[in-house]
Amino acid sequence: MSNPNLCEEIARKIQASEQKRISFAEYMNLALYHPAYGYYTTGAGKIGAGGDFATSPHLCSDFGEMLAEQFWQMWQILGCPVRFQLVEMGAGQGLIAGDVLVYLQYKYPDFFQCLDYVIIENSPAMRQFQEQRLVRFTGDLANVLRWCSWAEIEPDSIIGCCFSNELVDAFPVHQFVIDRGKFKEIYVTMSEINGELNFVEVLGELSTPKIAEYFNELGLNFLGVKYPDGYRSEVNLAALDWLREASQRLKRGYLLTIDYGYEGDRYYAPSRHQGTLQCYYQHRYHDNPYILVGQQDITAHVNFTALERYGQQWGLENIGFTKQGLFLMALGLGDRIAAISTTPGLDIVTALQRREVLHQLIDPMGLGNFGVLAQSKGLTDQERDQKLTGFTMPPMGTF
Repeated sequence: MSNPNLCEEIARKIQASEQKRISFAEYMNLALYHPAYGYYTTGAGKIGAGGDFATSPHLCSDFGEMLAEQFWQMWQILGCPVRFQLVEMGAGQGLIAGDVLVYLQYKYPDFFQCLDYVIIENSPAMRQFQEQRLVRFTGDLANVLRWCSWAEIEPDSIIGCCFSNELVDAFPVHQFVIDRGKFKEIYVTMSEINGELNFVEVLGELSTPKIAEYFNELGLNFLGVKYPDGYRSEVNLAALDWLREASQRLKRGYLLTIDYGYEGDRYYAPSRHQGTLQCYYQHRYHDNPYILVGQQDITAHVNFTALERYGQQWGLENIGFTKQGLFLMALGLGDRIAAISTTPGLDIVTALQRREVLHQLIDPMGLGNFGVLAQSKGLTDQERDQKLTGFTMPPMGTF
């Protein structure tokens, strides 16, 4: 059942608009981020085995530990600065932060002493959840962790790495459709169906010229013969705003983005004629964002080519793009899988369970197919020449 209070808020927005409609991006923003009733605003407990979806860190601590290995190498490449800022954008339930901090504290204590771990989290519910989970790192003995907003970080001040895991897919997207040979944007309005008011789609002209600029940047023409009538997809302008914020504050270091998505030519392939928008509720997915309003997640895949192209405009250099499975294997996950069979005292059932969990992280039909994009800013020529471990090919035969 939809949240009736949220539906009323969205209906008021529609009625207050000049044309009695709002863009799908505004609808999605309200459904997910309304300050009182939005899905993410109210629901830290909706993630994980008992929620609507699970992410890589929910499986095991190894995901965060492999990331920690990559962060440690970044610190070394940058010359081991006495203050290395690790900025996690959208930290969910705080699982990655906890796993990274615990691992670094015990394996790389020198790096840990230089660490300034910053979480940027817009959801009050999520932040409260994170603070409870990570309380050990906010006390007098280990004050390496803090929360802040982008507005509280000075431009060109971050030396370190900004990173995110499954963040960009949850940004509100504009939707469009090719309708009888014309490029139209999808809007949301109200209609009475069987005596009840429901959210329905209507078509109109583009709500912002930024959409056309986006496709010009990518060199795409949807009115060409290869795109069929009725073709629909999405444009994630919010991702570009986020990318600009991060690039403006990064002085020297890296931006690491992990998410599900494609490079531009695959994202807008004519065969993907219904786009990538999906909704998640209790570990099941469908494509109807107008039911279970405020009670389900709404996502769209990430266009990594757009992040690369726009990042270059804002001073970011492309370091590499790979798949999560290859990224984790290059960082040593293969060694962990191989070591399971020789771990003393590990019974066969536990060993098989651990092997299954680790294989889920690299499954090419699942999490292993996620994209991992690395960008940098302010590196010297010598620092650029040092390839990040996660973007080197793992040894043959480790899968």
